[in-house]
Amino acid sequence: MSDVSEQLVAILPYLRRYARALVGDQNVGDTYVRICLETLVQEPHRVKAGPDARIQLFSLFHEVFTRTGVRDSASDALEPGELTDLTVESRLKALPPSERQALLLTTLEGFSVEQAAEILKVPEATAAELVAEAWSMVNQQMATSILIIEDEPVIALDIAGLVADMGHSVVGVATSQSEAVQIARKGQPGLVLADIDLGVGGSGLTAVKSILQSMSVPVIFVTAYPERLLTGERPEPTYLVTKPFEPDTLKVTISQALSFFGTHAETRKAV
Repeated sequence: MSDVSEQLVAILPYLRRYARALVGDQNVGDTYVRICLETLVQEPHRVKAGPDARIQLFSLFHEVFTRTGVRDSASDALEPGELTDLTVESRLKALPPSERQALLLTTLEGFSVEQAAEILKVPEATAAELVAEAWSMVNQQMATSILIIEDEPVIALDIAGLVADMGHSVVGVATSQSEAVQIARKGQPGLVLADIDLGVGGSGLTAVKSILQSMSVPVIFVTAYPERLLTGERPEPTYLVTKPFEPDTLKVTISQALSFFGTHAETRKAV
């Protein structure tokens, strides 16, 4: 029992974190955790020492969460258009319970889809569908207009298709720094994806600097020359994706950029 106790002590802070994110309130989350631990005291066989202890405890927590019926502040999912607060917490609250659980288990707590399925007591395929649907809803909540600064037509088309799949719109594709500044001033994008080297079109970095003088917008540099940006001098770009890039890498970076930029992106959301 001592081995189990030691593991529980180590796992408990993460269970509290998960419960708080799940219900949107630390006190309510702690109530669920307390009931979970009380159940474990009555049924100590439910969690055994070993590498699966964390999965067992989270699984027991979800049994408690399902049967207690305590109402949480994230109980009612919102439609994407109803969401006005773009903090990460508010986006999570807007998700239906099952999707929210699957997304938090796999992203916040780092469980695999297979482990999340075990915790939620659903087939692995169902858990995968829940995670995919959750990401789709999050992307819809963050939908915005995007300016692409890229002089290679094939790459520009690939990026445009990728952001469209995420639910975003493309306000324009610029192949030169002067065109980029012009489109940005006219279209007021919510995000800029910029290459550095535009060939005869000049510098994407120079274009971004000019754009940021007149508006506040998150920027992701997508470039084959990261060494030109990662110089050790400040400021360095917050978001940098190296070519050739994996689609999922760019998608995650876009979601991160919009999440941390918060309500600024909402004010420029595509109509």
